[in-house]
Formats: sequence, C-alpha cells, structure tokens
Amino acid sequence: MCGFCGYIGKTDINRMENPIHGMMDKIAHRGPDAYGSYIDDDMALGHRLLSIIGIDGGEQPLYNEDRTLILVFNGEIYNYRGLRERLIECGHIFVTQTDSECLLHLYEEYGCDMFTHLRGMFAFAIYDTVNKLLFAARDFFGIKPFIMDSLAVPSCLGPR
Repeated sequence: MCGFCGYIGKTDINRMENPIHGMMDKIAHRGPDAYGSYIDDDMALGHRLLSIIGIDGGEQPLYNEDRTLILVFNGEIYNYRGLRERLIECGHIFVTQTDSECLLHLYEEYGCDMFTHLRGMFAFAIYDTVNKLLFAARDFFGIKPFIMDSLAVPSCLGPR
C-alpha cells in the first residue's frame, strides 16, 4: 500500500521534533515495514513502506546520484522496464531495480513532461533542491490517493 506525506514552508522546529514525524505516524498503517524522511529549511517529505516483494533498494525517500532530487512514491509503474532501458541508453545510471528510480531519471531527462511517459497507478512528489521546485502527480484515473491543498492536476511548483 505505502504512503507519503509532506509540507512546504519554513520552519524553526528542530529536525528531530519536526511535524513530519507525526504525519508519518498517522499513516503508519499504510507502511509498517520501513520509513524515511527528508527535511531541509524549505521542505519536509516522509514515506512509509509496505513491503510486498522485498524492500531492497525500495527505501524512500529515494535520491538521484548527486542527491539534488528527492522522491516519495506510492504505486506501480507498469512500463518501467522499457523506460529504464531507454534512460540507460540516454546515459542515466541506475543503482536499484525499482520502478521508483525510473521516476527520478525521467524527471532529469524530461522535467515536468515526464508525466506523459508513465503508465501505471501512482502518486508521487519529486523535490528539486537546486531549483526549489516540487513536482507532484498522480495517475490519470486517480487510483492512488493524493491530496495537496488546491492542487488538482500535475504541476511544477516553485518560487513565484
């Protein structure tokens, strides 16, 4: 099942006492097998993992090679094997066998247009720490739950 949560905004709260931990506790039933969080001065993301096959390499948040992109994800990308092959041909280096990692490399390759390449049931958020952008999306049918204040369609959010 899995689940993720997060918030955008400045906080003076100590990282150990960050509200993201309470948010993750509230969704513990969605993922009792593993959890992780990313916290900086502008963003907090949390993830709870339900292990169906195994959790090797599936821990989240998941980072790209230089740790400038952070992903939290719930779902399944049906066409990830083909996407993975295409991205490797473009020079991307994978460190896991997960469908999750494809999302990071698709974002690196296509930016917000990555959404058009995906087939599956999913909800995810990718935070770009360099450009201070959040890209959040879910599948066209809305199979996976995703709630974000007044965000109804995939969008790139950043400084205005």
